[in-house]
Amino acid sequence: MSVSQLLKAHFNEYLAALAVSSALFMVILCMSWSSPALPKLLAEDSPIPITADDGSWIVAMISIGLTLGPFVTAKAADGIGRKRTLLCAAIPVTTGWLLMAFGNSVGYLYLARFLFGLSSGMVFSVKPLYLGESCSQNIRGSAVVLCDVCSKLAVIVMYGIGPHVEFRTLAWIGMIGPIVFVLSFMWMPESPHFLLSKGKFKEAESSLAWLRRSSNVTKELEAMKEFVQRSKHESGSFWRMFAPAYRKNIRIVWILLFGMSFTGVFMIMAYAQTIFIQISSDIKPSAMSLIFGIIQTLSSALAALTIDRVGRRPLLLFSTGGTTLGLLVICVYFTISTENDAPFLGWMAFIAMLLVVVSFGMGLLVIPPIYDAEVLPIPIRAYTNATSTSIFGLAYFMNMKLFQILTDNVGAYVPFAGYTVAGLITGVLIYIYVPETKGRSLEEIEHMIAKGQVKAVKRASDVELFNG
Repeated sequence: MSVSQLLKAHFNEYLAALAVSSALFMVILCMSWSSPALPKLLAEDSPIPITADDGSWIVAMISIGLTLGPFVTAKAADGIGRKRTLLCAAIPVTTGWLLMAFGNSVGYLYLARFLFGLSSGMVFSVKPLYLGESCSQNIRGSAVVLCDVCSKLAVIVMYGIGPHVEFRTLAWIGMIGPIVFVLSFMWMPESPHFLLSKGKFKEAESSLAWLRRSSNVTKELEAMKEFVQRSKHESGSFWRMFAPAYRKNIRIVWILLFGMSFTGVFMIMAYAQTIFIQISSDIKPSAMSLIFGIIQTLSSALAALTIDRVGRRPLLLFSTGGTTLGLLVICVYFTISTENDAPFLGWMAFIAMLLVVVSFGMGLLVIPPIYDAEVLPIPIRAYTNATSTSIFGLAYFMNMKLFQILTDNVGAYVPFAGYTVAGLITGVLIYIYVPETKGRSLEEIEHMIAKGQVKAVKRASDVELFNG
C-alpha cells in the first residue's frame, strides 16, 4: 500500500493523532520555554531578577508537577475517560501562562512551572492510552510518531521566536498551545477500548466506525470486546503492576524509560542556549537553538516515514548508538576545551550535538510511547503509564539540578560522561530484551512477551503490508 493510499484509508485515525499532537505541542511549549526565557531573567534588565540558583529551580519545578500529575491521571483516565482527562490538562497550562504574564516575583514562576508539570504529566501518561486504543495495528507506530513530530513544532516556535520577544510577550505566545489543543481535540471520539470497558457498546461501535471510516467494524469490535472482557477479570491497581505475570511487560517499558531519562537530551532542550554559550563557534547561541529545534523535528519526521517499514528495534538500536557516540564526543570536547580553542573544535561539538538530536529524535524520543501503547495489558496500562511518567519527572528533576551543580563546580564533561554511560547500558538492554512489535495486534504482542520472544516471526501479511 502506497503512502497516499495509507493516508486515505486511515485519514480519520491520523486526524485523531494530529489532534492529540496538539496536546503535546501545548506542553512542549512549556518545557522548552526555559531555553529562551532564562537568559532574559538572568540579564541586567530582567523583568523578574533571579539568581543562577533560582534559574535552576525554575527549570526543575516542572519536574515536580510532572511527578505528581500522573497519579491523579491514572484514576481519571479509567474513570471519566481518556478524552476528558486530556482536555482537563489544558486548565493548569492556561493558569501557568497567565501567572507568567502577570506575575511579578520568582514565586509566580515557580508555581507556573509546577502547573506546567502537572499538565505534562497528564498528557504524557494518557496520550499513549488514547492512541494505542484508537489506531489500527499497521499504522499505530507511524501515528504515534507523527503525533510527536507535530508536537516538535513547539520547539521551533519557542526557540525561533522566544529569543526575539519580551518576556511577557513570550507568555502570551505560549497561550496558543491550550487554545489550539482544545479547539482541535474536543471533536475527537473517545477511545473504543474505554467505551467497551464501561459497557457502552453503541458508543464504542460509533467511535470505531468513525476512526476506521467504515460501517463494517463488527469483526474488529468483537475482538476488542473479547480482549476487554478477558482483561476485566483482572483488577487494576498500582500494586498490580508488580505481579509476576507483568514483569516482562514492565521491564520493556522501563528499559526505554531509562534511555529517555538518563541520556540527558531533555536536559539539553531545557538548557540549550546556556550550553551553546559554552561552545566556541561562529554561530550565535540563539541560532544554534533554532537549528537544534528544526533538526529534531526533521529527524522525528523521518522516523514517522520509516517506523512501520523498518520496525521499532532497528530504529531504537540505531538511535541509541548515534546518541551515545554524539554524547561521547561532547564529553571529550568539554574535557579538553579551553577559552583559546580553535573554532573548528566548537563546530565539532555542535555537530556532535546535532548527531545526538537526530539519533535521539529517530528512536528513543518517539518510540517509547509506542511500546507504552502496545505492550501494557489493560489492567495495568493506565497505572504503569502514570508511574513511568512520575519516574521520568523525578529523573528530569535530578538531571536539571545535577547538571547546574556539576557544571558550575566540576565541569560540563561530568554530566555528559554520565549520559554516555547511560546510552551504552540502554543499547545493551534494548538488544537483549525489547521485542519487535511492528504490525502486530495487541493480542499478538501479549503472546510474544509471554514467550519472551524478541524478534517477531514473519507472516505472509507482513510482506504485503506496504506493497500492493
